[in-house]
Amino acid sequence: QVQLVESGGGLVQAGGSLRLSCAASGSIGSINHMGWYRQAPGKQRELVARVTNGGRTNTADSVKGRFTISRDNAKNTVYLQMNSLKPEDTAVYYCSAGPYWSGTYVARYWGQGTQVTVSS
Repeated sequence: QVQLVESGGGLVQAGGSLRLSCAASGSIGSINHMGWYRQAPGKQRELVARVTNGGRTNTADSVKGRFTISRDNAKNTVYLQMNSLKPEDTAVYYCSAGPYWSGTYVARYWGQGTQVTVSS
């Protein structure tokens, strides 16, 4: 099992910045990647960004150029730096982690979620 603990959400004005953190503990050796998803009210959960153990990243087109994912392997922590925030970025952000299985990044473990609210 892997436990994920998030921090860093909050309320910010449009154009502002926030940094989310997610610390992993437990069976760290079982995970290949860590990442962030978000879910806005009435919408499906969507991938925001992912980083593999080797440092390869994937970022959603909607946040490219504004959000940056990074990882500190020594601390088993992943970060999401969010700049130039927009009201449409308002959502609950979830940290995820898991293995790479049959060509798919499996988000097996989830954090509790942290609210990000961007006011206009």
